[in-house]
Amino acid sequence: MFSMTGAQVTIGLLERQGIRTIAGIPGGANLPLYDALSRSTRIRHVLTRHEQGAGFLAQGMARVTGRPAVCFATSGPGATNILTAIADAKLDSVPVICITGQVPRAMIGTDAFQEVDTYGMSIPITKHNFLVRQARDLLHIIPEAFSIATSGRPGPVLIDIPRDVQLEMVDFGQWPEIGEREPVPAYFDGDLDLAVEMLNSARRPILWLGGGVVASGAGQEMLTLAERLSMPVTSTLMGLTAVPHDHPLNMGMLGMHAQRHTNMALEACDLILAAGVRFDDRATGKVQEFCPQAKVIHIDIDHSELDKLRAASLPILGDVREVVRALLPKVEPAERQEWIGYIEALKRAFPSRIPEQGGHATPLELIRRVGELAGDSAIVVTDVGKHQMWAAQGYPFTPGTGWLTSGGLGTMGFGLPTAIGAALAAPERKVVCFSGDGSLLMNIQEMATAAEQGVDVTVVLMNNASLGLVHQQQELFFKANYFSSIYDVNVDFGLIASGFCWKTWDLAGAADPDAVLGEALAHRGPTLIHVPVDRDEKVWPMVPPGAANRTMLGGECHA
Repeated sequence: MFSMTGAQVTIGLLERQGIRTIAGIPGGANLPLYDALSRSTRIRHVLTRHEQGAGFLAQGMARVTGRPAVCFATSGPGATNILTAIADAKLDSVPVICITGQVPRAMIGTDAFQEVDTYGMSIPITKHNFLVRQARDLLHIIPEAFSIATSGRPGPVLIDIPRDVQLEMVDFGQWPEIGEREPVPAYFDGDLDLAVEMLNSARRPILWLGGGVVASGAGQEMLTLAERLSMPVTSTLMGLTAVPHDHPLNMGMLGMHAQRHTNMALEACDLILAAGVRFDDRATGKVQEFCPQAKVIHIDIDHSELDKLRAASLPILGDVREVVRALLPKVEPAERQEWIGYIEALKRAFPSRIPEQGGHATPLELIRRVGELAGDSAIVVTDVGKHQMWAAQGYPFTPGTGWLTSGGLGTMGFGLPTAIGAALAAPERKVVCFSGDGSLLMNIQEMATAAEQGVDVTVVLMNNASLGLVHQQQELFFKANYFSSIYDVNVDFGLIASGFCWKTWDLAGAADPDAVLGEALAHRGPTLIHVPVDRDEKVWPMVPPGAANRTMLGGECHA
């Protein structure tokens, strides 16, 4: 017979789930949890400087390993601070378990000190949430939370535990079974037969890959399907690592910042096989006018995504990898010379702006050069802004590259703490974080966390002293009325980073920038590379928000 407090039960259950690192910040309402955690010999705690940093650090661990990661926050402001990271995990389907402290049960609803309705606020931004009403319930809630977070489409689960529940004694005879991923939904063979008919009869098909393909590990199967059927491939922001960037069939990212020939090919296709995508507006543009001539085969593990934004000619519920593995033996090879020739003609008429080799003259060239130096095994993290889109366009991705970016919520401040979590989960790999001055300043305090943990994180700071994408949209769509998008203070990021015990390099005025890059990337430990960027450097092409993807501005021809 075991006799423990609710807090001790919680830590014991997390140990049994295999959790070895927890990020968070203690406070009055979760101190019993921290007292129990301090006695754990299996779990180490990473003390971040802001609860949002703890949430993103957990995301970094979960995104790299594919397994659930845990973060802690106290009640009130601790909970509200961490919710942004949880919402981000929801939109990008990341399995995070967030455990928050709450005021004692008798004080809930009294406007007690540091009381907010964490349960109510987290309903729309989690896959599921719990308010624990008695300590005994933890024995089934915590395993269930892990099962929910990893089953089907992954996502975050929040568990709110009142302080007196953490202190309540509970007696039990044996530990419950650990929570595990449930079997994926089974597809219907009849759907596969119909998909084969549609693929064989299509004259201009395109394969569209999303984050679900990366999550299911289906990149190789998708590439085999594309090669067998001579299908050009495009990706969402989250699916960029599914196939090699330089494969002849790969057209790169579609949507708002796609190359012109990619979006124009989608205008002409007669069938699109959409795998693990959710028809996000940044990818589709005006969804009513997306791929206007195409039938749609949509494969997704989440039934709620099927027919949600675009009615599919054939929706297939299932794990992408399992569905495509079952499809491959059924499809006949096809050459489709006319369609491939048309794509090649589009590429000649609208050449890519992406440099074939790295350099230092433009942001795209610099990002390509960093990718060449970092190698295929690097984990690439971004913040949100121009640098994110330049990285998506120009980084030489391969299926071995880790790619961690805030795709759905687009959260500035995502980069640095996520990179720290990635480095903790995979200390043998180089972690490169592309950031901007606006984004880095939103969680720059986590430089202290990186220094304490000694993680091998290199931040490439592309500094244009502004909110770059806001500045670009104000120029294009608001008659260059640059209101509140330019920073007047010239921040000395090198001095700040040095203050956090980081090593720093600066490309400003460097006689040999390639030597500087090489030396900085060879350094192991927290590193900042400062890269001044002209404010007028644009992300081209650009589809205006709300417009159809055929409406592209800029980036016409730079061959």
